[in-house]
Amino acid sequence: MKKIKIALAEDDQRLATAFREKLSLFNDLIDFRFHAVNGVELIKRLEQEPDMDVILMDIEMPRMDGIAATAEVNKKYPKIKIVILTVFDDEDKIFRAIQAVANGYLLKDEPARMIVDGIKTIRDGGAPMSPIIAVKTLGLLRNPHSVQEPENALDISLTKREVDVLEHLSQGLDYQKIAAVLFIAPSTVRKHIENIYEKLHVHNKMQAVQLAQKHKLI
Repeated sequence: MKKIKIALAEDDQRLATAFREKLSLFNDLIDFRFHAVNGVELIKRLEQEPDMDVILMDIEMPRMDGIAATAEVNKKYPKIKIVILTVFDDEDKIFRAIQAVANGYLLKDEPARMIVDGIKTIRDGGAPMSPIIAVKTLGLLRNPHSVQEPENALDISLTKREVDVLEHLSQGLDYQKIAAVLFIAPSTVRKHIENIYEKLHVHNKMQAVQLAQKHKLI
């Protein structure tokens, strides 16, 4: 079977490298063509190399974000399929991605197999979606007016210690190292992280850090 030609639009070099490593595990199926750091660069690269099957698209990018880039790709290259990749799972971005006619919506921290399965699903005419995103989408269908709430409406109240833990998480420290730096037990660090996840309505470290940065908590 012919390989699926893939491009990636992602401004975070660390995440872009991680995605390429994930996809490299499936070289028999995936033909990775190029990586663009924003929507503007993506469109320029597509002008040189329009024969693409799927684009993995970040939402939050400088110059031209993933929503605008998705709309532009759909207009200029309607045969190319787009999978939105994001750490965010809020209703507004789902709604905007759907409006921009993205073909799938996956969280960035999905395992390599699920991302590749999503790519295969799109190739076969389907629309892959992470389970948590599917739940949010169903909520949108039941209550479409919820997307009118302002983005800064989220009321987050973290303690100083929780903010300290988040800061160290963002630096890549594990539980043991955070405990040593803050002079607390690893079990206490774990409890703080559980509280952070609950307050931020997230499910993993990457989501917590990204959301905290987005709302200028760290």
